[in-house]
Amino acid sequence: MGEQKRKEDAKQSSFIFQQKNYTFMLIGMAFITLGFILMAGGGSDDPTVFNPEIYSWRRIRLAPALILIGFGIEVYAILAKPTKKQ
Repeated sequence: MGEQKRKEDAKQSSFIFQQKNYTFMLIGMAFITLGFILMAGGGSDDPTVFNPEIYSWRRIRLAPALILIGFGIEVYAILAKPTKKQ
């Protein structure tokens, strides 16, 4: 009986997530990557010179917001209930 159940389970093996989940995961990863790219830069070549560009709106507000939105999309992608096949 145990052997038969194991064979049935092997036949029904499938991915944990569906295509919708993976699509949302890729979108979330794109948001996170874009946020980190926007946050990068703003340094100075000369360490004795202050560069006020480090405090730009893009680095202080936009980039962290995009990263948080991306993490929110990732959580949704993981917790989204898969549709049942009929």
